Amino acid sequence: MRYFLCLSYDGSAFCGWQIQPSAPSVQQCLESTLSRLLGRPVAVTGAGRTDTAVNASGYIAHFDWDGILPFEASDFTYKLNAMLPREVVVHSVSGVAEDLHARFSARRREYTYFIHRQKDPFLRAYSWQCGYPQLDFEAMNQACQFLLGTHDFSCFEKTGTDNKTSVCTVYEAYWKPYVPSHIQVMEGPSGDYWYFRIAADRFLRNMVRATVGTLIEVGRGKHRPEWVAQLIESGTRGDAGESVPGHALFLNKVGY
Repeated sequence: MRYFLCLSYDGSAFCGWQIQPSAPSVQQCLESTLSRLLGRPVAVTGAGRTDTAVNASGYIAHFDWDGILPFEASDFTYKLNAMLPREVVVHSVSGVAEDLHARFSARRREYTYFIHRQKDPFLRAYSWQCGYPQLDFEAMNQACQFLLGTHDFSCFEKTGTDNKTSVCTVYEAYWKPYVPSHIQVMEGPSGDYWYFRIAADRFLRNMVRATVGTLIEVGRGKHRPEWVAQLIESGTRGDAGESVPGHALFLNKVGY
C-alpha cells in the first residue's frame, strides 16, 4: 500500500531534500527514521527537490508498505515525530491510491519568500533582511504579471542542470505585506514586512530565488516591469537578477 506523509522541515540543518553522499538531507533523515520504526528498509519519494537551507511547511512524500501499517495513524505520527530530529515534523500519514505519486502526480506547487526591511532579530533565520533604501512594490507586482502563463523560464534556471524542458506554467505571483506574529502580540512598530508568493505546475532549480532577485531589481528602479517579459522572451541566466538567500524560502503547499 502507498502512504502519503505531510511534513515540515527547517532547511538550515540539511543540504536540501535529496540524498547526498556526504551531507545530511531530509530524505535520508526520513528514510532512516522510518526504517528504524518499521524494522526494515523504507524508501521515500518526495514531491521535489529543495536546495540547501530552503524550508518546507507543507511538503509531501510517499513510501510503500506491504499491507497495513503496524500502528494507527495517530500513533504512527507520534512515534515517528518522537524519533525524528527537532528540525522535522510529520503532520499526517494517509493511505492513497497505488498510482498516486508524490512527485509526478503533483499538479501545483506553491512557494513563499519572506523579506523584512529593518533589522529584526526574531526573523533573521527565516526572512531576508533586504536593506535597499527604496523598493517599489507596485512596480514589482506589475512585473509579476509577466510571469503568469506558460513560458520557458530558463533565464531563472541554475546553469548546468539537465532538465528536458524549462517550460513551466505559473498560476499566480504577487508581493503582499504582512505583520509577523511577534509584532502583533507585542504591539510594536509594524516595520516593513513583505512576502512573495508564486504557484506553478513545476519549478526549475533555483527558479524562485532568481525570480525574487530579479523582481528586487525592478523594485530598486534599475529596470522597468517590462524587463521581466524581455528576460523570459530572450534573456539568459546571466541577464537576470542575482539569487537571493535560501533561508527565507518555503515550499508551503503541494496540490494533487
